[in-house]
Amino acid sequence: MPQGTDGYPWWNDTIFYEIFVRSFYDSNADGIGDFNGIIQKLDYLNDGDPHTDSDLEVTGIRLMSIFPASSYLGYDVTDFFNVNPDYGTLADFKRLLDEAHKRGMRVIIDLALNQTSNEHPWFKASRDSNSPYRDWYIWSDTNPGYAGPWGEIVWHESSGDGFYYAIFSKRIPDLNYNNLEVTTKMEDVARFWLQDVKVDGFYLDAANYLVEEGRAQADTQSTHNWYKEFRQFYKEFDPRAVTVGEVLNNSSTVASYLQGDQFDLAFDFNQASAFLSAAKSGRAEDATTPLMLDPHTGLMDHFVAFLTNHESDRAMTQLGADYARAKNAAALLLTAPGVPFIYYAEEIGMSGQASEKRILTPMQWTSEEDAGFTTGLPWESVNDDYLEKNVAAEMADPESLLSTYKNLIRLHSQHAALRVGDATLVAGSDPAIYSLLRTSKNEHILIIVNLGDKPVSGYNLSLSLGALSGGYRAVSLFGEETFPDLTANAQGGFDAYQPVSTLPVGSPLLIQLQSLN
Repeated sequence: MPQGTDGYPWWNDTIFYEIFVRSFYDSNADGIGDFNGIIQKLDYLNDGDPHTDSDLEVTGIRLMSIFPASSYLGYDVTDFFNVNPDYGTLADFKRLLDEAHKRGMRVIIDLALNQTSNEHPWFKASRDSNSPYRDWYIWSDTNPGYAGPWGEIVWHESSGDGFYYAIFSKRIPDLNYNNLEVTTKMEDVARFWLQDVKVDGFYLDAANYLVEEGRAQADTQSTHNWYKEFRQFYKEFDPRAVTVGEVLNNSSTVASYLQGDQFDLAFDFNQASAFLSAAKSGRAEDATTPLMLDPHTGLMDHFVAFLTNHESDRAMTQLGADYARAKNAAALLLTAPGVPFIYYAEEIGMSGQASEKRILTPMQWTSEEDAGFTTGLPWESVNDDYLEKNVAAEMADPESLLSTYKNLIRLHSQHAALRVGDATLVAGSDPAIYSLLRTSKNEHILIIVNLGDKPVSGYNLSLSLGALSGGYRAVSLFGEETFPDLTANAQGGFDAYQPVSTLPVGSPLLIQLQSLN
């Protein structure tokens, strides 16, 4: 497996950017984003030249479902061996992979192993009780009657054919992984995309609902066992491939999939909620979860750090359109342990509510008509605020949210401590002060964020126990401030350190501690 910093896998050196293809950029004026549109905008994500500053410099792309599907969102798949014709051809997609790889970006795709569309040929055939596909899904002659994990209906009648199991919707019936033929077919799917098409891995959607054990429908031992075997299968022919699990549960349950024999990474939904809660409330204590800050778990580097995705209100909406809060949230995300994932357009502060289905609106590129997304009629109307919130306007403003993201991403890429360093919480004397010490083999970085809505004076920072020794020159990585030297205490921490007299609002401090010994 290709190794990254300090022997970690490549994905621990990566920042991923999540794209909904339909809404990113339209190359052919049909109003729908496509693969060629992404190719045209790759230089915005990463132009492959570390000496330029007009790109985000992300190093990974996550594409939401690209398969032919029954709905625009794409998770009700009708063919696992092709791409959505709205987005282009398989040849177009392979060219996108090639162009991304040339720029140093890896590409993973969303794979919903759990279910298919009810319009998939497999399911249509399974309606016949004598079909060889009958057992590819979960059928019952009578209604078993029990509900799903959220009390929802999971058994759906199919006019004279019996009842079939579908945990999310009657439109997306669950596959039956107690049938070895289903496992074999989905292994063929994985092999096709990894070996033949050459994607770099998968985001496994709704991963913890894969194998049912009767009324036990989530996080079953059978599900864990299946992923253990699946990992052995694909790692044999592509050890560099990454799997990222969407486990819709608390952090401790997510951790059960990260023991080295199932997923490489998994989304930490608890931490995402904590980051946004802290950015909104202004209380540092809201930003921390025990798992993130406990190095003894050994799992910090296996978690995905993120703020939002395509199923939650956008960050700017949750933060009340407050730019200082949005900058703080970005700082929490891009300095935390774990592998960062950025949902498209969060970096420009696009708004959107899940309840109004406005979290998938077209990317806002310019102040031109339809935000520069298309010269045709957009599949979905753009947000009203595109005149001020767009890439072109924010790229030209060094104080913009986009500029904050760009600067933080560059620091993340340049400093090992921010990618793979241990994380130790630093105590601040004011409840608005969030502070973290990140420590790698050869580097210490102190992060300080004033989460409040006013400057903080008369504060100090303390660390009772740490890995420091002797004296350190404090060098600013974010901004042009100068700081006093820091001296470690006998326990490897420090006492009552105050780098600046007043901590500003919406302007995090990142301080590299350079040994004076």
